[in-house]
Amino acid sequence: MKDPYPHWLFDDSPIDDPFGYGERAVKFLRRLKHPKSRLPGNAFQLDPWQERIVRRIYGPRNPDGSRVVKTVVLLIPRGNRKSSLSAAISLLHAIGPEKIPGGECVLAAADRKQASIAFKEAVDVVRMDKRLVSATRIYDAFNSAKKIVLKKGGSFIETISSDAGTAHGKSIALLVADELAQWRGTDLWIALKSSLPKVKDSLLVVATTSGRGQDNLAWEIVDRARKVATGEINDPSMLPILFETDAGADWKDEALLYRANPGLTLGYQDISGLRQLVREAETSMTARDMVQNLHLNVWLDSSAAPFVDMTVYDEGAGEIDLAALEGEPCWLGVDLSSSIDLSVIVAAFRDGDDGYIVVPYFFCPADNLRQRQEATGAPYIDWQARGLIEATPGNVIDFRRVEERVRELCETYSVQEIAVDPAMARNLMNNLLEDGLPAVEHRQGSLSMMPAIANLERAIVGRKFKHGGNEPLRFCFANVEAQTNSSGHVVRFTKSKKWLSIDGAVAAAMAAHRASAGGSAAATSLYDDPEWETALAGFN
Repeated sequence: MKDPYPHWLFDDSPIDDPFGYGERAVKFLRRLKHPKSRLPGNAFQLDPWQERIVRRIYGPRNPDGSRVVKTVVLLIPRGNRKSSLSAAISLLHAIGPEKIPGGECVLAAADRKQASIAFKEAVDVVRMDKRLVSATRIYDAFNSAKKIVLKKGGSFIETISSDAGTAHGKSIALLVADELAQWRGTDLWIALKSSLPKVKDSLLVVATTSGRGQDNLAWEIVDRARKVATGEINDPSMLPILFETDAGADWKDEALLYRANPGLTLGYQDISGLRQLVREAETSMTARDMVQNLHLNVWLDSSAAPFVDMTVYDEGAGEIDLAALEGEPCWLGVDLSSSIDLSVIVAAFRDGDDGYIVVPYFFCPADNLRQRQEATGAPYIDWQARGLIEATPGNVIDFRRVEERVRELCETYSVQEIAVDPAMARNLMNNLLEDGLPAVEHRQGSLSMMPAIANLERAIVGRKFKHGGNEPLRFCFANVEAQTNSSGHVVRFTKSKKWLSIDGAVAAAMAAHRASAGGSAAATSLYDDPEWETALAGFN
């Protein structure tokens, strides 16, 4: 498969420009000035790799003169003058040769501060030329709408942040989606992107640094761009420019810094400062995340303190034959929740020595599906439509439906034990026990969860944890932040934000732990297990 890295930016290969529009765009940008430029006369600095991007966007044309490229995905680490390039492109469409009468050029970001960065660059450029100052009106008062309007023709640049309510009804000629990996929800994206087809030859530019997790809008866009870059998807209208590093690469290799940062050899960044960060990363997970995510453009998983390497977790995504498991011994982990969290049942089956097959069943209130999706970026509505989550009517989870599912599983499999966190499940436990079903308490305090988590970690790291690639379950594992004691043992799972669910991981740990013990309470007594003497000492 073809390498997705943009080698074409540096190989001097020819770029089609049948109408000369690429050359026209470059000439326009070279006539601009920038206050921070070190070139003679403060000429706008358009370095060779940036020039080739401009030529590749505006040069190739269809026979009727329309632009081939409709979407640009620029994935690039921090510090490579992404904002300057975004500002230059917006000026091309607002006051340059790509302008159209009344053309709307939108600089959009997750928040007002981020949206203002490229806008300020554009304002600085305009103010460096008296002719441009006289030809435009600039609105940039503090805490007000930001806009550059070309007096003749009425084309303009404006900033928009996360208030999607003001974004509908537009007819956008250029949309620059800045730092898309930081956007929360999809309302703003839908409102803006849906307006692009209203304008002939409109252009979308996604300019972002790598993010975290796979259940979000930015991952979806970048993943498609990767497939276009490798040839897996044939889409000439998308131009992928992906400066990223594989998650498994040696982050200490300085050559990767130069590969991921095209401006490093041109002095955009201080290599000595980056070297210092790499040295700190050898002993600090925070610094390592910073180096990988912001400077090497490694797409990380959601958690800032991950429980396991998600690339290892993903090795258990092979298909699970549910029919073959019917009647087999099974252990259930049940974690009931409030309206904010998910409720989940995880069925665990033994799979050879120290291995497990797990099958999760998720529940959430139907009334807050969209709220969950907007708060997390995860595709809850799609998951519900595909049967990966069961949405019970109302704004709270119907525990009766969870209980019904437990009973259904007991009829399908040979359920040995139903491990239940009693915090919200007293009625469920009592109902199950009254009917002779094997419900047992499994509290989520440290003493109960330490051995369960350790057992789960051994299985995942040992490539003995099969989950079938269930997407909500992966989302839960990616959200887990591992809380450790003074001895470094993981004592519980936590999460950074209230809407980020980890319940599937908790229930999986409970179910797999009971499966490992075979249902014997004695076999899982911490105080009778020498392996846990040190761990308990560290906790105490």
